Amino acid sequence: MHSARFILPFSLLLLGAWSSDASKKDPVAEARFQNEKRIGDANITKKQERDAEFMVDAASDGLLEVELGKLAQQKGTAPAVKEFGQRMATQHSEVNTALRTLAEQKGIVLPAGLGGKQQKTYQELAGLPSTEFDRRYLETMVDDHANDVDAFDDMSEDAYDGDIRGFAAKYLPTLKEHLDMAKQAQDQVQVTK
Repeated sequence: MHSARFILPFSLLLLGAWSSDASKKDPVAEARFQNEKRIGDANITKKQERDAEFMVDAASDGLLEVELGKLAQQKGTAPAVKEFGQRMATQHSEVNTALRTLAEQKGIVLPAGLGGKQQKTYQELAGLPSTEFDRRYLETMVDDHANDVDAFDDMSEDAYDGDIRGFAAKYLPTLKEHLDMAKQAQDQVQVTK
C-alpha cells in the first residue's frame, strides 16, 4: 500500500536520471537531492530521511568497493590483495543488487555511478605504483569497512523502516567478515614486504 504512492514519483525520477544533463551531475549528490526533494514533498519524517541517506551511502560505498575490487585484481601484486579484491567485487555486487531492489520498493533514488569523492579515491589508487597499491588499497578497505560496519550496526537497530533495518541486520555480518578479511590481508602484505 505504501509503495504504490512512490511508484509514480520513482518512475519520474528514473526518467529524469536518464536525461542528458543528468550525466554532468555527481550521481551521489543527485541521488541525495532527489531523495530530499521527495521526502520534503511527501512531508515524511526526519527518520525516513536518515533511512534514505543510509541507503545512498551504502550504495556509493558498495559501488566503490566493487570498482576497487576489480582494480585490485588487475593492479595488486600480493595474492592476498588479488583474492580479496575478487571477493569484494563479487560480494559487494550481490549486496548492491539487494540494495537496489529494496530502494526501488521504497521509492529511494540511489546513485547510478561513483560520486566525486569515490572517483577521487579510485583515481588516487589507480595512479599508484604497484608496489604502493597493495598497502593503500588495504588501508582504504579497512577504513571503509569499519565505517560500513558502524553504519549498518546503527541502522540494524535504528532505521525507521523495518525492511531497511532488516537489510542492515542481514548484511552486517558480511561487512564484519570483510573488515576482518581486509585486516588479515593487510597483515599478510606487511609480513611479505
